[in-house]
Amino acid sequence: MPIDAIVFDKDGTLFDFANTWGAFGRSMLLRLSNRDETRAAELGKVIGFDFQQQRYAEDSIVIAATVDEIAEVLVPHIEGMLLGELIELMNAEAATIPQAPATPLGPLLERLQNSGIKLGIATNDSEHPALQHLESAGVRQHFDFVAGYDSGHGFKPGPGQLLAFATHVGVDPARIAMVGDSLHDLQAGRAAGMTTIGVLTGLAPAGALAPMADVVLPDIGHIPDWLVENQHAKL
Repeated sequence: MPIDAIVFDKDGTLFDFANTWGAFGRSMLLRLSNRDETRAAELGKVIGFDFQQQRYAEDSIVIAATVDEIAEVLVPHIEGMLLGELIELMNAEAATIPQAPATPLGPLLERLQNSGIKLGIATNDSEHPALQHLESAGVRQHFDFVAGYDSGHGFKPGPGQLLAFATHVGVDPARIAMVGDSLHDLQAGRAAGMTTIGVLTGLAPAGALAPMADVVLPDIGHIPDWLVENQHAKL
């Protein structure tokens, strides 16, 4: 079956998760704890983040949850802050974080686009920070569709974002590939009836992704060759 469109997760897929979000986790927790490192480390444990190592656990809620879900877990441990205030703060801070591309994005996305493949983003991040991240990386123009958890299509592992992308670009889900670094991504792809491609630029190991993936690749830079080798596209 030819692949006529690809929908990507953002964090851990387009952008390397550890290199992008490790420093952010530390700075955000310091801000929420009034720069008390002991308190920041305690808050880190709540969300599966090692404050000293700037490293997320493989089961950290931050990896696949929405900003709302992360804030709901944190807010009971933060005095004097309402849930809405915390969500607003996290979104504002996240929008400014420098992104670490998992591979040179411009040449890859241009190659896919030039072959006629439609491209989209489905992220459990908020839409505004997602757009800011794509703009800062200089690749916003390559995407036909960008959806965050707050864009009105639901969020992963539900298939709503993916099916909205399929409708937007007019491509049968069976001819679309979903690319992601977490089980949430791949579960959403399976639920939408799409080919599923796992990548290892997040925190999940290959063994965890394999049951839900049609293939697991080191990073998204390997997608064009895989499409050609498996006769899914001519690039």
